[in-house]
Amino acid sequence: MDLLNDLAEDLKLLGDKTRLTILTLLKEREWCVCEFVDLFDISQPAVSQHLRKLKSSGLVKEQKKGQWVYYSLNIEDKPHVRAILNLTPDASSVLSNLNKPSNVVCCE
Repeated sequence: MDLLNDLAEDLKLLGDKTRLTILTLLKEREWCVCEFVDLFDISQPAVSQHLRKLKSSGLVKEQKKGQWVYYSLNIEDKPHVRAILNLTPDASSVLSNLNKPSNVVCCE
């Protein structure tokens, strides 16, 4: 039953469009919190809340570089998440849908 609980929790997280978009973007590279704030036009605390949920579930990991925190995928042990992300568009399509340039640069 633990496996079903874990699957259900992961799928709940993926059911949020912002979190699914974050994971989709993380397929191609690591991203900084500040980049997500610019992309989604939501507050930094709101972005951090989404990332905190993804991190606490083990779907993403973080690495501090200077004053910024960068996030990357951590789904090696989650083939169900990998299967879903294989169905999502590439980053340039996502950015295009968000009406954002594909050359988003962090605020270093």
